[in-house]
Amino acid sequence: MEKEKIIEILDEWNFWSQTPDCGILREGYLLQFEDMMATKQVVVITGVRRSGKSTLMKQHIKRMIDRGEDKRNFLYLNFEEPKFIDELSIEFLIDAFDAYLEIVQPTDTPNIFLDEIQHIEGWKRFVRALHEKGSANVFVSGSSAKLLSKELGTALTGRHVDIHVFPLSFREFLEFNDLKLETKLDIVTNKLKIRQMMRNYLSSGGFPLVVLLDGKTDILREYFNDVIIRDIAERHKVTKIDKLRSLAKYYLTNVGAPASSRKIANFTGISPNSVERYSDHLSDAYMIFFVKRFSYSLKEQEVNPRKVYAIDQGLRNTVSFKFSEDLGKLYENTVFLKLYKADGDVYYYSGKNECDFLVMRGEEVTQAIQVCYSLTEDNRKREVAGLLEAMDEFGLSEGMIITDDVETIEMHGDKSIRFVALWKWLLD
Repeated sequence: MEKEKIIEILDEWNFWSQTPDCGILREGYLLQFEDMMATKQVVVITGVRRSGKSTLMKQHIKRMIDRGEDKRNFLYLNFEEPKFIDELSIEFLIDAFDAYLEIVQPTDTPNIFLDEIQHIEGWKRFVRALHEKGSANVFVSGSSAKLLSKELGTALTGRHVDIHVFPLSFREFLEFNDLKLETKLDIVTNKLKIRQMMRNYLSSGGFPLVVLLDGKTDILREYFNDVIIRDIAERHKVTKIDKLRSLAKYYLTNVGAPASSRKIANFTGISPNSVERYSDHLSDAYMIFFVKRFSYSLKEQEVNPRKVYAIDQGLRNTVSFKFSEDLGKLYENTVFLKLYKADGDVYYYSGKNECDFLVMRGEEVTQAIQVCYSLTEDNRKREVAGLLEAMDEFGLSEGMIITDDVETIEMHGDKSIRFVALWKWLLD
């Protein structure tokens, strides 16, 4: 493709002659962008498809331009641009960069944003060369967890920093619905509206476009199919797509439930080896997450059943085989996502009783949490027993039970248990 044609197409995405739509700002992530940019390392942005990675890159570019940076110093390349579909090669990447330097003529070290970079074979060598020569500040994005591990581990060891983008948090969900909470008074005076909107959040989830279009389920079905086909089947050469899709639906239906590959294989009719392989692909594409049973033995962690959680409640609700409203599972899934995003290692505990979540930081378990949507006399005893057992096991003096509307503190000997409403905990 000729250089002039490349720049003509790129101009539609970049800020050289116009200002592309940048959507609603997600300030938490933009602060991360600034912090990571200051490290002078390659910034790697990963997350599930349609979680907002591309929009965040454009928001960061616009913010830098608004602060006085020359717009010619920014190059944004989207490798899912249909006009480039037949040009996806390392040669094209080099040609595009050369065309940018020759025609746009940046006035300082350029900032290059390579969106959905996994489509370019050999991209790591190109990025490493730019970084080592100081030819550009580089941002790359992708919808594969392996960008953070195997693929980057060899080519960019010690040269990259990571940002993991999720669908909207509950606070962001409120802001996208024109409810910004800046003080405790804002929370108190909007309590009823917050609780109503939490039901919407549990139902439609937090994919930005879905929220802006009031929970359109057809978009969520499209997202599900895009992940299955584009991020898994095409990338990993999976031919039995119906089986892959069935396994994904099984997992999304059974969030919070422990299951082994053999049991899943017996239930779904998929071979145990295929269950393991497809499960790895689904996790790599950020559709699901696995939580291991806590043990100080790594071998025991691997052989015990894992619990599964979904990237988004709305996605789960749209494609799962659910037969009734299941707020208990949705509460648990929502709690998991917040704990996972907080960068601790998350496990579940199983002894004589069970505890939904243990959070480990470094070598120490720092939190034990139960989740129960509706507390009754019977399940309250079970939840408290499981939590106390976990607290005893790890020497914790405080524990938490997240529920719908119970807010109190109970003392059990020298241990305290805090009961807190989910909506309030999400806004902490």
